[in-house]
Amino acid sequence: MSSGEHPSPSYDPAAEVVDICRDLIRIDSTNDGTDTGPGERAAAEHVAALLDEVGIDSTLVESRPGRTTLVARIGSGDRDPLLVHGHLDVVPAAAEDWSVHPLSGEIQDGYLWGRGAVDMKDFDAMALSVIRARARAGRLPERPIVLAMTADEEAGGHLGAQWLVEEHPDLVADCTEAVGEVGGFSTTVRGQRMYLVEAAEKGMAWMRLTAKGRAGHGSMINHDNAVTALAGAVARIGSYEWPVRLTPTMEVLLASVGTLAGVQATPDNAAALVEEFGGAARMLGAVIRNTANPTMLGAGYKVNVVPGEATAHVDGRFLPGYEDEFFATLHELAGPDIAFDFVSHQQPWETPYDGSLVRAMEQSLIAEDPDALVAPYLMSGGTDAKHFRRLGMRCYGFAPLRLPAELDFTALFHGVDERVPVDGLEFGARVFDRFLDRV
Repeated sequence: MSSGEHPSPSYDPAAEVVDICRDLIRIDSTNDGTDTGPGERAAAEHVAALLDEVGIDSTLVESRPGRTTLVARIGSGDRDPLLVHGHLDVVPAAAEDWSVHPLSGEIQDGYLWGRGAVDMKDFDAMALSVIRARARAGRLPERPIVLAMTADEEAGGHLGAQWLVEEHPDLVADCTEAVGEVGGFSTTVRGQRMYLVEAAEKGMAWMRLTAKGRAGHGSMINHDNAVTALAGAVARIGSYEWPVRLTPTMEVLLASVGTLAGVQATPDNAAALVEEFGGAARMLGAVIRNTANPTMLGAGYKVNVVPGEATAHVDGRFLPGYEDEFFATLHELAGPDIAFDFVSHQQPWETPYDGSLVRAMEQSLIAEDPDALVAPYLMSGGTDAKHFRRLGMRCYGFAPLRLPAELDFTALFHGVDERVPVDGLEFGARVFDRFLDRV
């Protein structure tokens, strides 16, 4: 099938996408960051079986027992391979908070429900549905594809993509470009559907702050109280208003929104333009500035004992090009007596929004939704792209989904009652199929 050609009526890349996504949701691969969960082995073996069924071999590697990453190669040729990367783990879910069990994979009211439905299992299913359909039809893409489904993405990727890059780079190092999750989904601005392609990510600084003081009896005067010092630092960090900083990716996105709103995008009106995205402003409002959110506190063991040490954890995210400003401000806010240690420190990245891969993504979306706009955005969270970038790959997020305008999609990431439209999954598979013809 030539680039851009419509598939024959008998060829349906979306035929299995819903069933595959449902089956993946039902496999418990919960990752709470402590390495005590069931691990990703069962999910990796399930994906390997799906590929083996259509004649595609997989390699399974483990950083620790049960923490399994799958890599498979599809097609052959002289071109540099494209990496298509997903992940097998999901964050925990409290079943009592959900309308359905988070591992049920139920279909209700046109939605597929379950943990991971909008955070990776959807993209895994799209890729697998398209690859299986192509393998059965003998329509493997002209450009070789390396499919990687990793462990541990939800805890920073240290036991998955990072370990793969450091210990088994031969499995992926010849890839020059990559696409993964959290991009290509639609949002609606002033009645106009717009698809957001991830072209950048904030850096991540998960930090432990420690204050030390003089331990003593709670009834006595203590001017060297570790809890007091830490509480002040946490309050200053948590209430600080970070200034607006626009990276090239967000300048492009806000310029597109400014055109719809009839204004020129500037740092002064950036926050107002972000509000045009409705629910998506929750995510996009965090990518026009650095952020630092205190998330955990710990100190003491008895009410009448002043402890000698107090700790806090802060989730810091910094924009590409603004790391020095971020850490300088953070240390100034905390003060000289607060020690910082990293739980995880990962660099931001930004890929220029240009070139043939970008055109392939845009053309594939427009072919299925001709009246839509496509623009890049900067992701507030993190993906495995941070690790694959270390091998020199140009990375983007492209898990295409057409979503109802009324759906608050970004609220579903790691949220209660996570769900994805069934027709959105099918749309995504068709777009991804077109994309593989154009890359």
